Amino acid sequence: MVYRMIFNQTAYFGRGAIREIPKVAHAHGFAKAFIVTDPVLVKTGTVKRVTDVLDAARLPYELFDNVKPNPPVECIQDGVRKFADAGADFLIGLGGGSPQDTCKGIGIITANPEFSDVLSLEGVADTKNPSVPIFGVPTTAGTASETTINYVVTDTARKRKFVAVDPHDIPLVAFVDPDLTDTMPRGLKVATGLDALTHAIEGFVTPGSWSLSNCLSLQTIRMVAENLAKSADGDVEAGEQMAYASYITGMAYSNVGLGLVHGMAHPLGGRLGVAHGVANGILLSSVMEYNKDYTGEKYRDIADAFAVKDARTGDLETVREEAVQAVHDLAVRLGNPTTISEVGATRADLKPLAHDAFRDVCTPANPRKATEEDILGIYTSLM
Repeated sequence: MVYRMIFNQTAYFGRGAIREIPKVAHAHGFAKAFIVTDPVLVKTGTVKRVTDVLDAARLPYELFDNVKPNPPVECIQDGVRKFADAGADFLIGLGGGSPQDTCKGIGIITANPEFSDVLSLEGVADTKNPSVPIFGVPTTAGTASETTINYVVTDTARKRKFVAVDPHDIPLVAFVDPDLTDTMPRGLKVATGLDALTHAIEGFVTPGSWSLSNCLSLQTIRMVAENLAKSADGDVEAGEQMAYASYITGMAYSNVGLGLVHGMAHPLGGRLGVAHGVANGILLSSVMEYNKDYTGEKYRDIADAFAVKDARTGDLETVREEAVQAVHDLAVRLGNPTTISEVGATRADLKPLAHDAFRDVCTPANPRKATEEDILGIYTSLM
């Protein structure tokens, strides 16, 4: 078996990491940035923290702040046009998953204009050219878009989200600065943190995982179990650890894949507008229960990461149940919804959701091969 691992060329970590942006830009010979972000980050002053750094270094930039949640095709196409008009030579993706994913779409299509419809990027896109260089600057601790080869787009016409997988889209440099994630509201810390946990658990149990990815995934599970609740309650040091945990698991899942939780979460976002991390938090323990007999001894490691006392010595079936319960209990403690009816799903939505989830690009990487009927059953159990 041959394993492929793709990482950023360079990454910077720590408080004040954004101050490295001008130096790195100049080292690469870049002359003007195109910053892709959203209106909320402009309003909260987060964008200004970055533009102040660029201003101090006299590095020109253009601001594109029209990013929408669950970025639609039209938003990316607008960004491509605005980038062409700006005369910039590199991109800064500033934000959570939506700005980062929009930034990737802009960079890829600019370098590969034959994909200008955006829809043709779904799945493993056969692009020929690397993206316009991207600096990934996360403001949440969960998506890890700054270090992945994936991005998610919403096809608004068909009310569905799809995943594009493309090694050409990975940001050239990542800047993980916890100063930018400290100010997240509690709900966003919870949602993005549960997203990171889902990345880690799915990346850990997917059949494509291996020694290196397992190290990264398991370390993230431990970090999230120890720090997410404390971070949500305002512990700054725990929040810093969550910022790093998100990146660590991104290096793993980007290369080995995810699974049914993400396959089922994407339709909840595409059809009902449910925030991605919230959807993952609802689904994770139920899909873990569904997968448990197909995961070997790995639930022992998950249980141990959650400090389950008999994780190493207990009966495997019991420990698997304890691992599932520990994940469920964390979601409850954090106040994440536990049913899909709480986020607007009705009985009429179930079959369309299952139809989309069965066909999602993430679903085939699940350790247990799910049928559409299986998926419908899980959705139904979560009503």
